[in-house]
Amino acid sequence: MDGTTLYSIGELSRRTGLSVTTIRFYSDSGVVVPTDRTPAGYRLYDLDALLRLELVRTLRELGMDLATVRQVLNRERAMADVAAAHADAVDVQIRILQLRRSVLRVVATRGSSPEETNLMHRLTQLSGDERRRLIDDFLDDTFGTEAVGADPVVAAMVRSATPDLPDDPSPEQVAAWVEIAELVGDADFRARMRRAAPYQAGRRTLDIETEAGDELMAFTRRKVAEAREAGIDPAGEQAAPVVDDLVRRFAEALGRTPDPAFRTWMARQFEPAHDPRVDRYWRLVWIVRGWQLIPGLLPIHPWLIEALQSSHDA
Repeated sequence: MDGTTLYSIGELSRRTGLSVTTIRFYSDSGVVVPTDRTPAGYRLYDLDALLRLELVRTLRELGMDLATVRQVLNRERAMADVAAAHADAVDVQIRILQLRRSVLRVVATRGSSPEETNLMHRLTQLSGDERRRLIDDFLDDTFGTEAVGADPVVAAMVRSATPDLPDDPSPEQVAAWVEIAELVGDADFRARMRRAAPYQAGRRTLDIETEAGDELMAFTRRKVAEAREAGIDPAGEQAAPVVDDLVRRFAEALGRTPDPAFRTWMARQFEPAHDPRVDRYWRLVWIVRGWQLIPGLLPIHPWLIEALQSSHDA
């Protein structure tokens, strides 16, 4: 093909792979105009028209609408600017597809009901700003200036771990985010968080911790962390020596007898700092944010309470 030869729509179709109908549409739209016509009125195109048509095909395959393609061809918009804008748009589409894929995997793994599937889809379709507003509303209502006993340090601790989905979340992260969204909208959970968070942030100390003293509490945290790291079940036999030693130490420090009644009393003393739903929230936050669950940084109270109750039941 040279610069002087003229070609029919059929020839352009064979050379570009585009259908005759598509080329005719581009011609009618003024995107690729014919160079000439035959005596019978059939359209003819030169080499420039072919090259223009190939560029149109490329831009359309990259997802550009016809109006944008026309602006590029007419040099009304720079190709670099258009490419940058479309690259950003593709990034958004990729994130949406990745999120959709994760939701589908959760549904497939968990055998979710249509209602649960719909909820997951709606919650994960929220934009990043909308997800942050959901958490901000929870924090403002739970720890804002109007909240009873609001503590800015506690609020800062909770805000510092604000959960949000990554661009390519795993199915586990999607499931955790959906569960968080359900929790933070629950008034009962907000009240539980308000009560437990000051203890977890170290802004309020349990009476038993004050009476036992810093040294014994530091020892207790270390022993419980070691038990967690070793994978010891608080309700299992391996937990018994750990609990027996702690009960003895606390009884000695408090001037009490290390009997079953004391174990029950100990468990109750640690309960204000422990709430199963609040503990669940923090585990979900760690999952969503992709943090490793480090036993030594988790609250000691849940493990200790369960171990005390199990040893008493035994």
